[in-house]
Amino acid sequence: MSGRGLGLVLHPTRDVTEVVEIIDRWATRNHKSLMVRVEDQHRVPASVEPVPADEVASRADALISIGGDGTMLGALRSAVLDPKPVLGVHLGRLGFLVEVEPPALPDALSRLLSKDFTIESHACLACDVCGDDVVAFNDIALVRQPGSGFVTATLAVDGQRYGYYRADAVVVSTPTGSTAYSYAAGGPLVSPATDAVVVTPAAPMAGISRSIVLSPEEKIRLELEPNSSAVVVEMDGLVFRDAATEGAVDISLRRNAGLVVRFDPQRHQERNQLKMSLLDLPFLPDQLRELLPDELRRENQREIPPRC
Repeated sequence: MSGRGLGLVLHPTRDVTEVVEIIDRWATRNHKSLMVRVEDQHRVPASVEPVPADEVASRADALISIGGDGTMLGALRSAVLDPKPVLGVHLGRLGFLVEVEPPALPDALSRLLSKDFTIESHACLACDVCGDDVVAFNDIALVRQPGSGFVTATLAVDGQRYGYYRADAVVVSTPTGSTAYSYAAGGPLVSPATDAVVVTPAAPMAGISRSIVLSPEEKIRLELEPNSSAVVVEMDGLVFRDAATEGAVDISLRRNAGLVVRFDPQRHQERNQLKMSLLDLPFLPDQLRELLPDELRRENQREIPPRC
């Protein structure tokens, strides 16, 4: 890495003090500078430089995301115009993007400094939402407002109209996002190594009722019909536009838009396979642990989330 330092991206509400202190001590020993957006300066030591939010990614050599997958997605979005390596530090219970646990952080940072890591490239959805440009690394969704009827929208691919949706929501996802909202709506699991875009209706009432898998070169347009209910537009689970009643969303896939740091891709894959199994297996956490090989059980026993 050059001399510009590391940018910290913090979970918006969780206590990140312990992790930030680990990073700060490491940075002091290794003569590296740290920066954080101005809004978060009260959550970090005085040695961390506050900078405008839109400058953290551009001024840093790499970003450290402290939280779960949502924080990681925010870090990736912040660097989409000038992609930087993003290292995820795990504070959540269930994460597919984050890799490093806090106790392993000093070694991970040293490996980051010496460039002893691999990069996992992620595509994003580049979206024009009624004239506003946004990006999403998981998905963009048109979601009905509770009590206001259904989302009714036509689907066009490369300018050719193919049908319409009448559903609780229409979710367009990347391969990474196929394990999120799209999966919950009944969509397929898509390998992260696949170049594809998935369009999935949630609770369809009429029109297209199954998932559609499209190539990355195809341009997608979802246009609200006059009889549609008011629609919320969500980007990676965050509300971007509320109560839209007209307009269209144009979506295309942008390759290599996000760079995720990986130290042990094989172990990360094994952990994700375990996490995916937890979404469907009707077992209690202790029962699941007994099914795992000893080594994997020791590595993952803190990651098994409780099931309600």
